Amino acid sequence: MSWTQSKVCGNSDKSSASDGDIDIAYSLLLANEQWSSNGKINYIQEAKNSMNAILEQEINGKTFTVLQSNSIEFDSKDYFDMRTSDFIPSQFRAFYNTTKNTSWLKAIDSCYKLFSYFQKTYSPEIGLVPDFIQGSNNKQRPAKRHYLESKYDGIYNYNACRVPWRVAMDYIMSGDHRSKEFVDPINKWLRETTANNPDNISAGYTLEGDDLKNRNFEALSFISSFAISAMVDIKNQEWLNKLWNYIINFKLMDFDYYDNSIKMLNLIILSHNYWTPNE
Repeated sequence: MSWTQSKVCGNSDKSSASDGDIDIAYSLLLANEQWSSNGKINYIQEAKNSMNAILEQEINGKTFTVLQSNSIEFDSKDYFDMRTSDFIPSQFRAFYNTTKNTSWLKAIDSCYKLFSYFQKTYSPEIGLVPDFIQGSNNKQRPAKRHYLESKYDGIYNYNACRVPWRVAMDYIMSGDHRSKEFVDPINKWLRETTANNPDNISAGYTLEGDDLKNRNFEALSFISSFAISAMVDIKNQEWLNKLWNYIINFKLMDFDYYDNSIKMLNLIILSHNYWTPNE
């Protein structure tokens, strides 16, 4: 799928965004469960077509990490780089359950290993990962400034803000202990640094846990994602309740499409209306 559309719904860019493709493939699995594939649209076949294309074009065939786009070839300079928010283990697990292709399990294992290394090496007390990682094959490191989008590419910014949500879902849906082990230190640090007050959550952090300059404003893409990570442990219940009450207090007009879209997706999860195929 094209990562962006023009006003007349034509492709304005021929390349994809991996996380968007992964979400679309997953939605097709849900559509098959919801409406079956006996009508005009064969949802399960479309899902399999998408999953096969993702595996071929958006999963690194050597490291099994996630490529940022289908425009990145094996000889591209960023073939071993990764946008951290593209790791969506619960959906990879659904893809494996559908296809029985063990490459999806390899992708889960590889990315968990990479994320664990990053936590221990670059953010041991906090647990955050950056927007982009360079060198998944060796010398793994946070992306340099202006690697792709901005001077914040190597810290916890508007891409990585989705990571607590994406990774925590794997524990919520499958119970994979690696998911909980990843978000536990983030939850602990966040509750301490905010004094259990959602209003103190900043829109971005360094890997050392410091607020970014001039980012002391609400950003639901950050706040609602942290709410999902809080779901992994009953000890966070009071904190989770505060986050819920804080999030639902805002109106659509208060934020742009990005914050509102992530808020909507996370409210589906928080309200127990999220589900998996074949459950």
